[in-house]
Amino acid sequence: MTFASQPAFARTRNQLAMTLLEMLMAVSIGGLVLAAISFLFLNTLRSFAAIGNYTDLDNASRNALDVLSRDVRQAQVMTSFTTNQITLLSNDSNTLIYAFSPITHRFTRQYRGSTTVLLEQCEYLRFAIYQRNPSNGWTWYPVKSNLISTAKLIDVSWKCSRQILGEKVNTESVQTAKFVIRN
Repeated sequence: MTFASQPAFARTRNQLAMTLLEMLMAVSIGGLVLAAISFLFLNTLRSFAAIGNYTDLDNASRNALDVLSRDVRQAQVMTSFTTNQITLLSNDSNTLIYAFSPITHRFTRQYRGSTTVLLEQCEYLRFAIYQRNPSNGWTWYPVKSNLISTAKLIDVSWKCSRQILGEKVNTESVQTAKFVIRN
């Protein structure tokens, strides 16, 4: 009678057990499969977190651009300027301040005694001002330091980033826009 034709209860003990080599191979292959699945799972989680983070940064930037463009376009005049802060006289004759703090990494809007944080975790933000739109499409006319009230064009650029799992893995690209004071 051959081994294959023997009933299961008739097999000897040595014929039913796995050898040590077979057990080591099975554990090794199983460990490799589990490691590959874990690696894939963690990378997928990190990618989803990065996509969500980038979406959040993009939404905050869009909101900041919308608020800033509305206020600048409706402002009467610019009253003060530095590369990280502008002060405008709003259309209802109230002071409106947009300021970036490199210490707190926040871009804020101050209006009627209320401060609103527009952007957080900004690496850099810079304002530039010009007298008017270019006449030939390329040449911008810078404002002289003693004539800030002649500023009609405000250029703003910023870059924000966040960390995921302790590493800076995604950064929003530099946002830049130009707004014209229409009054």
